[in-house]
Amino acid sequence: MHTFKTIQQLPISIEQAWEFFSTPSSLQTITPAYMGFVITGGYNTGEKMRKGMRISYKVKPMLSIPLTWVTLISDVEQPHFFADEQLKGPYAYWRHEHRFKEIEGGVEMEDIVTYQVPLGPIGKIANSLFVKRQLKSIFDYRYKVLENLFGAMNLSA
Repeated sequence: MHTFKTIQQLPISIEQAWEFFSTPSSLQTITPAYMGFVITGGYNTGEKMRKGMRISYKVKPMLSIPLTWVTLISDVEQPHFFADEQLKGPYAYWRHEHRFKEIEGGVEMEDIVTYQVPLGPIGKIANSLFVKRQLKSIFDYRYKVLENLFGAMNLSA
């Protein structure tokens, strides 16, 4: 198993963070275009994350080959936490925890991804060569998009 973590602080309320991140269509906004991310089922416009929700997507994680990814929203504690787990997709295991906590002047968001690449030793090599870097690239992109949408925290205050 591998773990990938990121933390970002934004000058918005926890309620605003929850409103944005608990709306599945927001994921398309913060995913790089090259991933070809499209929601294909399990979600109606305006609907919020709820425990037991299953959402299917098309993504192109490698070589522009489209794959079906199905996630289950396995845990929800509004407005502080939700987790999605892959039911079908490119990973042998995937759990993404989204944590939100109020801080002075905004909200701190923590993403914790626990994952396993398939194919045993070949998967370990793939993780070292490109999977880990691709995850970092995707979350770096999200970081920039979120700062553009909501602004950056003023750390000099």
